[in-house]
Amino acid sequence: MPTRRVLTALLTTVALLVTGCGSFTGIYDLPLPGGADLGDDPIEVKIQFRDVLDLVPQTHVKINEVTVGRVEKVDLADDGWHAEVTVLLRRDADMPANALANIKQSSLLGEKYIDLAHPPQGTARGKLTDGSGIPLSRTNRNVEVEEILGALSMLLNGGGIEQVNNITKELNKTLTGNEPEIKALLRNANTLMRGLNGQTDDIDTALHSLNRLSKTLRKDKQVVAKALDDLPPGMQVLVDQRKDLTRMLKSLRKLSTVATDTLEKSQRDFIDNLDSLRPILQNLADAKDLPEALELLVSFPFSDAAVDGAKGDYFNLFARVSLDLEEIVKNFRRNRGHPMPGLPIVKDLPMEEGELLDPNQLPLPDVEVPQLLPTLPIDGSGPRKLIEELTGALPMGGH
Repeated sequence: MPTRRVLTALLTTVALLVTGCGSFTGIYDLPLPGGADLGDDPIEVKIQFRDVLDLVPQTHVKINEVTVGRVEKVDLADDGWHAEVTVLLRRDADMPANALANIKQSSLLGEKYIDLAHPPQGTARGKLTDGSGIPLSRTNRNVEVEEILGALSMLLNGGGIEQVNNITKELNKTLTGNEPEIKALLRNANTLMRGLNGQTDDIDTALHSLNRLSKTLRKDKQVVAKALDDLPPGMQVLVDQRKDLTRMLKSLRKLSTVATDTLEKSQRDFIDNLDSLRPILQNLADAKDLPEALELLVSFPFSDAAVDGAKGDYFNLFARVSLDLEEIVKNFRRNRGHPMPGLPIVKDLPMEEGELLDPNQLPLPDVEVPQLLPTLPIDGSGPRKLIEELTGALPMGGH
């Protein structure tokens, strides 16, 4: 009887399970008890993580260590590579739209939870509302204890400590017996660092100048590239003429040797020549009217101002001519030397009062003097009569 009752109970249980298959698919579909208090109207936010570790539903969501929500579900994101966690938050959580999310652990072996944090000060914008999302760029996770232990195991077993041991041994070998040199090196390094520290402004200026240079080169990138493209042919020409260039440099070295020897031997004479040339150059420098005189030399006897008098193909000329023979003779007498040796001076000629001076009778040896002037009296009225005769013979207003 007892056996029959046990079989009946088992069959009844199986029947119930079979009849309930249409609405029950597994234990994972059963709602989990507990969780944070979400209030009457929570908001739903989707958060993407590269790795959610062992995060499970009903995990707490905290802000400043205060629970404000829970994890609703953990799914695979649409890209098929990352995790997407759906969380429910209290509507009064009051977080900005660009909030940060991080998976943390309450203690060394404690439970995981999602920590929501504000962005850096002054960068917050908007508000986290129902349907908002936090992308991968604003999510992260803490390092797991297992990862730390694994890295430590690799360090201990994979040769990291042994490599440190080898480095220490080599350093000991290098430093042993070289203490003075090492101290000198440290002192020099200290001096160098002090010098660099005292020239920070110059270094900063040099870096800024280098930055401007790089910007200029970047603007002229095509020009620089063309110059670099044209450089190989020029280098090839230099390579082809290498022998000639070498020969030229050797000849130039011989020339410099000879020139140096010549200058050394003639140094005293060269200095004396320069000293002798100094007064001449000084006088030329003091002659301020010389440039203007040189300008007049090429246009003698007319200066640049004479151009204004040109009215076409002729010049208007006004000349004042002095034909006073006494003044002319005085001018000749003022000369340092007699211009015509053998020519008698007028005052030495024997003449009486009222006697006329005939220029054609002046004794000029071997010189034919045509009669150009009329005979003039010697009493001083001769120039006036000569001018009267000339003005009466010439037409007025001639060009």
